[in-house]
Amino acid sequence: MICASFVYADIKNGIYVYKTHCANCHSVKMEGGMGRDFNLVSYDRRKEQIVSYIQNPSMNFREFGYSANAMPKIALDEEDIYDVAEYIDSLQKFKKWMKKQ
Repeated sequence: MICASFVYADIKNGIYVYKTHCANCHSVKMEGGMGRDFNLVSYDRRKEQIVSYIQNPSMNFREFGYSANAMPKIALDEEDIYDVAEYIDSLQKFKKWMKKQ
């Protein structure tokens, strides 16, 4: 079911979710903010990781390399979570894991 959600994710809705729930802390143009810029998140993280973090930030912050969690649990339905994850993922064409070692 997760794969199906990603196949049908709606980036336009993801932009709306970002502007409504995320933009107060996260920028997408390297303009600063309390949270990490989503261009950096897009470069470093896979969509599945982004979804997992949004669903339960207090349980995932250490896995992401943070020493503390500042992100609140946001009441989003599953569709909105997948849509905003799709939007974040779309910000960077090239990903860290695509680099040859």
